[in-house]
Amino acid sequence: MISMRCRKTIEIISTKPFHFDSTFFKPGHFPSKDMKWAEAGGKRWQTMFWKGEKLGTVFGNAGTPSKPKVKVSIFSEKKLSLEFINSVKNEVIWRYNLNLDLSGFYRELGKDPLLKPAIKRFYGLRPMHHGSLYEYLIIAIVLQNATVRRSVYMMQALFENYGTLLEFAGEKLWCFWEPKALAESSLEQKLRELKMGYRAKSLIKVSESFAPSTSSGQAQTDEMKLRQAPPEEQEKALISLYGIGPASVGYIMLDVFHRWDYLKHISPWEQKIYNRIFFNQDWEKKLVPVDRMLKRFDRWGEWKNLAVHYVWEDIWWKRRNQHIPWLEKLVRL
Repeated sequence: MISMRCRKTIEIISTKPFHFDSTFFKPGHFPSKDMKWAEAGGKRWQTMFWKGEKLGTVFGNAGTPSKPKVKVSIFSEKKLSLEFINSVKNEVIWRYNLNLDLSGFYRELGKDPLLKPAIKRFYGLRPMHHGSLYEYLIIAIVLQNATVRRSVYMMQALFENYGTLLEFAGEKLWCFWEPKALAESSLEQKLRELKMGYRAKSLIKVSESFAPSTSSGQAQTDEMKLRQAPPEEQEKALISLYGIGPASVGYIMLDVFHRWDYLKHISPWEQKIYNRIFFNQDWEKKLVPVDRMLKRFDRWGEWKNLAVHYVWEDIWWKRRNQHIPWLEKLVRL
């Protein structure tokens, strides 16, 4: 375990409107021990592996609806340069979409009967992913064909064997590893012993894509370059990764690359939930076909993925405050 004794606090001014809680906490994300959310007062502890440094971060709401401001405390083992701190700040802005302009979305879809209640409750919500593209892919792999409970077990096993436990701001949380830690074909048997199953090979192959090669020193997949690429190139790069399918690509295009109009696939699990929240039908009696769902979402145009995200987040926040029997059947945590 590493005790993070150095601390630097910065403030980030978000674009307006901004809803802190629904941006920094996603109840629908499966629980992993690299973060903690405090309901009272709204505060997120999150580990971060950035440019070779293991960091602890704490996010707090330091503003008002009319003057949004996020307070970020950055914890490290050693003192960090101003340049490095600024790079962390810029990365936080990107990952949590703190510079997102929502005005067009609200102007065009704010009066939609289905979206209006969710927009009213979470005015200023943004999609986000706290980690890197590589980290997102690891999570996507452990989620494949598994119950939430099993995915949680696999993620924790990976943290305990390849991650680092950090202590900061009164919490002990796990931090991700460098891709090269898993970029070894010889690890497949060990990963299978950790009960990763067929995912062992996927974990290794994806890690190899992000680990610098011994010859060039460059990784095959560069997240920063992909961020600047057109959506067709981003999609092609993602689907070429071993073990990554269209469902994972869809999540990444929204959360990592901020493509609000990208919606081409709906997984069977999501299809059942969409059946209820968008079509008000019991999936056990009648399941709306995916092509019909996608056609329905097309009416939201360039904002369709963001629109779906708002309704999706709304149902998961409701679950925190009330028991929803049909949803519990699908969660099985």
